[in-house]
Amino acid sequence: MNSTEAADPMPTSIRPMAATPSALPAQESGWGFEIKWDGVRVVTHATPGRLRLFGRDGQEFTGRYPELDALGEQIGTRRVILDGEIVAFDDEGQPSFQRLQPRIHAASEADARHGSRTAPVIYVIFDVLYAGGRSLLRHRYEDRRHQLTDLGLAGPHWQVPTVDIGEGSPLLEATRAQGLEGVIAKRLDSPYRPGRRSRDWLKIKNVHRQEVVIGGWTPGQGSRADDFGALLVGYRDSGGLRYAGKVGTGFDLATRRMLRSELDALHTRDSPFTGRQPQRDAVFAEPRLVCEVEFAQWTSDGTLRHPTYQGLRRDKDPQEVVREEPLPPPDA
Repeated sequence: MNSTEAADPMPTSIRPMAATPSALPAQESGWGFEIKWDGVRVVTHATPGRLRLFGRDGQEFTGRYPELDALGEQIGTRRVILDGEIVAFDDEGQPSFQRLQPRIHAASEADARHGSRTAPVIYVIFDVLYAGGRSLLRHRYEDRRHQLTDLGLAGPHWQVPTVDIGEGSPLLEATRAQGLEGVIAKRLDSPYRPGRRSRDWLKIKNVHRQEVVIGGWTPGQGSRADDFGALLVGYRDSGGLRYAGKVGTGFDLATRRMLRSELDALHTRDSPFTGRQPQRDAVFAEPRLVCEVEFAQWTSDGTLRHPTYQGLRRDKDPQEVVREEPLPPPDA
């Protein structure tokens, strides 16, 4: 930047841009392709001596991931805003949203420090939104990636992954072979659209994932009489919260206890679901909790087939949870 030019004011907050469920674009040459990471979206604001972390909903959780403190030291006196994903890995080296759950729910500094030792994370940085005294939101994605690389950010708990230009099909096949969730396609000439879901970014999944709102539970049976049997979940549409079925697998004991405690606090006599209702003995809860499930497919009546619980999404507004239907890529 020329010394005579006035710097752009650094934004105090930026909501992350979202991708649209789709298929690979027919013409891949105008696109960059990245691995889709199974983690938590984080926008990082770095100013001299301070590093602040913000979630997808704008909530700040600085301090939850103390292993990232040294990132601020590497950035130094520069003022930057980064976009990326915090990812935890399982014992086989695979991204694991379930392994990340205790870190998301850390309630104290001691919990955060303990989590940094037992389930350390990697901050996968894939975009830069402000640098060199300039907002980069209107810059091309390809140019922003070059500027991100020039920042030279690499450390034990953060990395800038490579992007494959015009080579989406091989990357998608590689992620499928490795059991990864899929890829993100980003149009090379696209600006950054804060807080918007755009077809300039596409997410192409190898597995079916869906965020759902928890609206209640079924009573436990036998030895689990004091527990819940399954979660009752739904998604938003123009008519309200639509019932999408029961989720009865994917919980360990600690998760069951945590969920039951939170659901008891949200207990209500009235069903939050409109239209079709769950079974007669259902226990209802105010629809404030969002979780992510993996499932086989949607049934013809809009129910999840064989859903498995993956974890809570505290960074997602329940009012924004809709049924995700893949759209054709923009050049199809």
